[in-house]
Amino acid sequence: MASISYSPAAFTGTAASDLLRSSSNGVSGIPLKTLGKARFTVKGRDATVAAKMRKVKKHEYPWPADPDPNVKGGVLTHLSAFKPLKEKQKPVTLDFEKPLVALEKKIIDVRRMANETGLDFSDQIISLENKYQQALKDLYTHLTPIQRVNIARHPNRPTFLDHVFSITDKFVELHGDRAGYDDPAVVTGIGTIDGRRYMFMGHQKGRNTKENIQRNFGMPTPHGYRKALRMMYYADHHGFPIVTFIDTPGAFADLKSEELGQGEAIAHNLRTMFGLKVPIISIVIGEGGSGGALAIGCANKLLMLENAVFYVASPEACAAILWKSAKASPKAAEKLRITATELSKLKICDGIIPEPLGGAHADPAWTSQQIKATINETMDELTAMDTEKLLKHRMLKFRKLGGFQEGVPVDPKKKVNMKKKEETVGRTSKAELEGEVEKLKQQILKAKESSTKPPELALKDMIEKLKKEVDHEYSEAVKAMGLKDRLAMLREEVSKVSSKDQLMNPVIMDKIEKLKREFNQGLAAAPNYTTLKYKLDMLKEFSKAKSLSEAATLKQEVNKKFNEVMGRPEINEKFEALKAEVQNSGASSFVDLDQGLKDKILNMKKEVELEIINALESLGLDVEVVKSNAKVLGDQASLSVFKDKVEYLNEEINKKIENVVHSSELKNMMESLKLEIAKAGKTPNIESKSKIKALEQQIKQRLSEAISSSELKGKHEELKAEISEAIQSSGGTDGSLQKETKYEEPRVEINLGANRSFA
Repeated sequence: MASISYSPAAFTGTAASDLLRSSSNGVSGIPLKTLGKARFTVKGRDATVAAKMRKVKKHEYPWPADPDPNVKGGVLTHLSAFKPLKEKQKPVTLDFEKPLVALEKKIIDVRRMANETGLDFSDQIISLENKYQQALKDLYTHLTPIQRVNIARHPNRPTFLDHVFSITDKFVELHGDRAGYDDPAVVTGIGTIDGRRYMFMGHQKGRNTKENIQRNFGMPTPHGYRKALRMMYYADHHGFPIVTFIDTPGAFADLKSEELGQGEAIAHNLRTMFGLKVPIISIVIGEGGSGGALAIGCANKLLMLENAVFYVASPEACAAILWKSAKASPKAAEKLRITATELSKLKICDGIIPEPLGGAHADPAWTSQQIKATINETMDELTAMDTEKLLKHRMLKFRKLGGFQEGVPVDPKKKVNMKKKEETVGRTSKAELEGEVEKLKQQILKAKESSTKPPELALKDMIEKLKKEVDHEYSEAVKAMGLKDRLAMLREEVSKVSSKDQLMNPVIMDKIEKLKREFNQGLAAAPNYTTLKYKLDMLKEFSKAKSLSEAATLKQEVNKKFNEVMGRPEINEKFEALKAEVQNSGASSFVDLDQGLKDKILNMKKEVELEIINALESLGLDVEVVKSNAKVLGDQASLSVFKDKVEYLNEEINKKIENVVHSSELKNMMESLKLEIAKAGKTPNIESKSKIKALEQQIKQRLSEAISSSELKGKHEELKAEISEAIQSSGGTDGSLQKETKYEEPRVEINLGANRSFA
């Protein structure tokens, strides 16, 4: 920097060559290098020249002196302004994650103590780490909408360029809208994934305060949207599929942006995206706010990361409008239905990309690979469509959103995701209910006295009414005990597990049992317990009356069918003919009959059985034929005397096992086994396997020794000999068949739907 002071009169008659000397020689013969080090003054006759040289930062040329030709993404990557951060991002703990910090601190303290003392605390560390992982899992599987909003806004959440550089083989950023300046809040460029070329564009937030200021916190101006529009035309011309990444709280709404046509730029993008002839995928990686997100979100498929949110207004803005306070933002977030799960149910989101426990910032590389796999899978589907089908697919995606017509049946798939109408139970006062119950009881008693059918319709209506009343009373009891939220959360958890796995998770089973116990223990103290008990007793009584009524009706129908079958002339004729043959043979029992007659009797029996079965199945009954033998049943009755002795011996054995299990020696062995299994993890080595096997053998041996004690063994042998002697004295099942046996008619057992049987 140089400053010159002069007097105009001083230069009168002075040559220019005298005033401006050659820069090569410096001023007055002094080199410029020397002049740069200090302030200097040159005095003339009537003029003074004063200059001061200021040190400036050397210009950083984007291309390094020794560029690596094998860098990922190609040599042009060196031109990218997006470089790895020099300092690692500081960890940020969200409010709802604070309970995890205490556990994490304990793990660090125990590890430090182990390093300082040299003692082995590996068991304690493993136990604490397991607790931490379980707490993390419980926390992140039951996130509220506002908690997901906080995760989507997390300062360390991976940005658009973080994901792009992770998933692409090569990526070149393209700048400018050719009409203004290059908006850094929107980044566009061409990249390849597994050899396929795509046009990428997305909102770019900063990774620290400096970058956020530079990127305007991911809020684009009209120039950013016009840059995206230019790249859309470019991709459409060259046939590149488009992948957009949405992560913005909204378009930048300052005065200058409005003057430059913010609304017009967004509208132009919306119109253009519906006419592009290439496949378009939009992925919400953070928060997608209003038209600022939609300007690059009119795609064939809209995908969302698990903890991303997509909204027309932020929860804080919505709460300020509706409840006049931003503190109501949790309530607003719930009502807006802005999470990936909710939007997927509403068919706005076409797919959810999973995130690791702790959010995408916990493992950015894994999250990026999930995004890459989803892009490949979705693009395979979209590129298989021709241009006309692709445009129609995009149009129909948006046309069907929120589409309802009067008088047209609702699509079953859509109906499932609609909010269910809350059924209002018309509660009956206790006095009215008692009157109705008493009236119905009198009707049933009159029916019994006159041997007529009880009033089935009135009975059915009363049972349905009592069921609704009991359900309502249970709900009121749950509310009064403060268990409503826990029950709703548990129901949601059970529905998720049952849809994926056949077997119920043992952790969930424990939660269910715990909630059951808590409810049963506190039910007696509920304010509506008396009313609930009365309604429940009435329901049981009327259900029993209905069962008896149904059983009596069914018995009459069965007897009617049986008489119809046995009253048929052809069966009667065969039966009489067979009876005459048996009498002519002179045999006194079934055993004395000749084989031919025996076969005839058996064939006749099978024929009658088949006819009866067909007749009963016509009533909608499940029929099972049970053959019985009087002698065998008698033998079984004689052996039942040993039941008490066997049960007593089993109790002794169980008591002995319990004593061994509760002994300190076996407890220590079992704890050691648990620790070894925990240390080994999912892939145990040979040493761990051998330790686990040895401990299992020792535990089995201790239990075997307890059971095989001389006292118990002697009792077992004695009881075994008694049972064997009793079987031999009765002739055994085989011997009893050789003796004279009284023939008993086959018994038909009918299994009913409601776990009832009729013989």
